[in-house]
Amino acid sequence: MRVLLRELGFLKKYWRRVVLAYLCVLGAAGFAMATPWLIKSAIDQGLARGDASFLVLVALFIVAASLLRGIAAYGQNYLGEYISQAVAYDLRNAIYDRLQRLSYAYHDKQQTGQLMSRATADVEAVRMFVYTGSVRFLFILLLFFASCYLLLTLNWQLTLIVFALLPLVGYRAVITSVRLRPSWLAVQVAVAALGTTLQENLSGVRVVRAFAQEAFESQKFGAKAQDVRQLSFTTSRIQAVNGSLMSFIQMVIVAAILWFGGRQVMEGHLTLGGLVAFNSYLVMLTMPVRSLGFIANIFARAVSAGERVFEILDAESAVQEKPNGRELAQTLGWVRFEDVSFSYDAISPVLRHVSFEAKPGQVVALLGATGSGKSTVINLLPRFYDVTDGRIAIDGIDIRDMTLNSLRKNVGIVHQDVFLFTATIRDNLAYGATGATQEEIEEAAKVARLHDFIVSMPDGYDTWVGERGITLSGGQKQRVAIARTLLMDPRILILDDSTSSVDMETEYLIQVALGDLMVGRTTFVVAQRLRTVQHADRLLVLKEGQIVETGTHEELLRQGGLYREIYDLQLRDQEEAALATPRMAATL
Repeated sequence: MRVLLRELGFLKKYWRRVVLAYLCVLGAAGFAMATPWLIKSAIDQGLARGDASFLVLVALFIVAASLLRGIAAYGQNYLGEYISQAVAYDLRNAIYDRLQRLSYAYHDKQQTGQLMSRATADVEAVRMFVYTGSVRFLFILLLFFASCYLLLTLNWQLTLIVFALLPLVGYRAVITSVRLRPSWLAVQVAVAALGTTLQENLSGVRVVRAFAQEAFESQKFGAKAQDVRQLSFTTSRIQAVNGSLMSFIQMVIVAAILWFGGRQVMEGHLTLGGLVAFNSYLVMLTMPVRSLGFIANIFARAVSAGERVFEILDAESAVQEKPNGRELAQTLGWVRFEDVSFSYDAISPVLRHVSFEAKPGQVVALLGATGSGKSTVINLLPRFYDVTDGRIAIDGIDIRDMTLNSLRKNVGIVHQDVFLFTATIRDNLAYGATGATQEEIEEAAKVARLHDFIVSMPDGYDTWVGERGITLSGGQKQRVAIARTLLMDPRILILDDSTSSVDMETEYLIQVALGDLMVGRTTFVVAQRLRTVQHADRLLVLKEGQIVETGTHEELLRQGGLYREIYDLQLRDQEEAALATPRMAATL
């Protein structure tokens, strides 16, 4: 009930339409109840007396009641659908908004297919409940109690027979609901798993082709589809058995009424019109009782779906913004890491007691083996994660005291794994600066050495890129990401190995352009290229989450420590290759 009531709580903002829908429900139920009584009057008074004018009058009343019932039923269905779709709209937006604000820590543990299933299939299950629970259920309740009252009014003996057999229908409805709830939950989980498999396969289609694993992937998808098929079949079989049994019980009740009611008519204890009306009200009574199974199923699915939906809505981000967070204006870019430690799971530390300072205008390069903590350091600065111990300060202010929006507007980051949206090149370039002019967009593209390529395309800046930028090369995507970040004009710039997918010549061109833009900005670079390392103001060498060496390129070479090993293994070859290129050698 807690979950269902919370789902119905989304109706508050639509209370006027809910009230209007309830009025339509009352009208539809009232006119439905009036029709059998009018038929009874027509048979008992019109036909029995041969009063043709009375029959015409009753017929007109029946037509009028049917017309008004149709209007009320239309209002009931229209308003019920409007309300349920509005709630589904609000829920989907709430889910999407929550997912946008949850930290990296949450998304690290979630599967995309599961989240998509909750925003689609589970929200649809809640929508069906909102319509049934807020509008349709009231209509069914009115039919049930009004039918019971009118049946007792017509003939209490026949009504006792109905009441004796009707609990069988209700019992079957409840039993079916109990059996269906876990089945529907299993179906929802299986559908989500199927979506995850499909999403992963489509995203990794090139890997599948490269390793010739089409048959394996088809088999894996087929197994997931078989789970959905089998579970859905199980639920359908339960519903089919229940439907057939309910129909049989209903026919038994009708047979008993015809047998006993016919004797009542012959003995004069009940009129023929009364028997006809009694059967009409019996049909109206059995409809709500038979609907118990359907309604219970809707309610059961709504509970399962609601739990999954509210699990997202109730999720707390590991990165919390203070209510009175400070707006970070144009910052100087003075960054301090003060005894910072971090762990993803509170068991295995990723960073341990990291302390350093980056002054405005400095270029700080981070080096180290895979897993040494380089990317973690730069992910902590814009608060994608929060430090476990210690603090990070910008211009002397703890970043946890700032609003996330103002912090991230001052920290521009180019990730190693570049993501582009299915949109035009212009849209992707201006993603972080939606108000940028065409001149500003082109200037950023020129800096990233991308402008000439763009204008060579038939549609220029209006060229559409494929999903995740698949129509662009790795180097082109990274240059789009660089231009996109530069358009934000951040005071703190982070380049997470952002030239890893370009050749040395292109890297040289980008670095020359970035050199002017780095003036006055605090720049952090995770790089494996010699030129970046040589021209950095400070190198931080990390090993197992700790800074083991710090200094300039020349200073660390003279120390002969870990940096010297990295240089000999990875960077010396680059220096020799660069010396073979006159233009690049001139910059070394």
